[in-house]
This record gives sequence, C-alpha cells and structure tokens, in this order.
Amino acid sequence: MVLEIIFGGLSWIFNPILALDPMPNNPMLTIFLIATIIAFFTTLANKLLVDQDEMESSRAEMKEFQEKMKEAQMSGDAKALAKAQAMQKDVMAKQGDMMKNSFKPLLVTLIPIMLMFWWMGQPSNPINHVIVQLPEFVYYVLLVPVWHGVYGMFYGGGGPSVPFIAGWLGWYIMCTFAMTQILRKFMGFKTGF
Repeated sequence: MVLEIIFGGLSWIFNPILALDPMPNNPMLTIFLIATIIAFFTTLANKLLVDQDEMESSRAEMKEFQEKMKEAQMSGDAKALAKAQAMQKDVMAKQGDMMKNSFKPLLVTLIPIMLMFWWMGQPSNPINHVIVQLPEFVYYVLLVPVWHGVYGMFYGGGGPSVPFIAGWLGWYIMCTFAMTQILRKFMGFKTGF
C-alpha cells in the first residue's frame, strides 16, 4: 500500500518527463535526468553534511602518519617506532570520526535512491526496457555484466542477452558517475568520489 502511493507519486512526477522524451520507447533522456537529479541531491547532501576541510585535514594527517610509521619501520629505530605507535590511537580515532562523517549523506539518500531504483525496475515502467549499445571497452570497464547479474538476482533474468548492451541500470550508472563528477567540481569539492 505504501509502495503503491510512493510509486504513484514517482509516476506522477516522471511520467510527464517520459512523455516529453524524444524516444518514448527507449527513454534514455529520462534516465539521464533522473541520474542528474539524484547526483545533484547526493552531492548536495555530501556538501551540507560533511565538513570537507576537516575531511581533507584528516586525510593529510593519515598520510603523514603512514609515512612516519613506514620510516620508523624501515629505520628500525625503536624510539621512533614507539612514538609512531603512540600516535596510532589518536589517528585511528580520527579515522573513525572521518568514516562516521562520510556515512551521513548515505543515511539521508539511501532510502530515496532505493525507492527510485525499485520504481525504475518495475516491469510496467518504460524505463525498464531501455537498451543502450556500448563500446566493448566501456561495457567491461563499467562492469555492466556484474550489474546485470545483480539486477537479475532481484528481478529475474540477467539483463540483455546481446553482447555489449546495457539496460537502464548501466545507462544510469554511466550518467550518475559523469554528473556527480561535474557537480562535485561545480560545488567546489577538492577530491572525486
């Protein structure tokens, strides 16, 4: 009952976009727009919920600690090694805080994204029937066969049987990766994913 209401709302929002798609039988543009919207909101959540400067300083501290630890181990100096091991507790605590901070956006965006995926994968949804011909290199670099296998576990079947064809999920992943990188640069992130 709740899912029907949610799916009805998503259909109400995205059916006009599907109707405007230049290829209604293969709505790649609609998937691109959905991927862009999701990439925008996940990047925005990351920007608002994670202190990027703190994350960057924690990464720099971790790198510095690893270098000191490596130097101490290579030199065999017992004092330097003991000092590095004493620092390890503080560094591990900071690393734990860094991981907690990086999970905040995931907690906010996980359920809406899962609901969108579930809606897009419904057999009655025209998005579910998208076929995209990919170059062989891109097909394997994006791990499309793996994604088709995972998708097949949940919805039956293993995706298209024709080689180098991606379904809606492969196209969504390509669009999301590209748009996330563009949006991260636009929003001032210093690092990629």
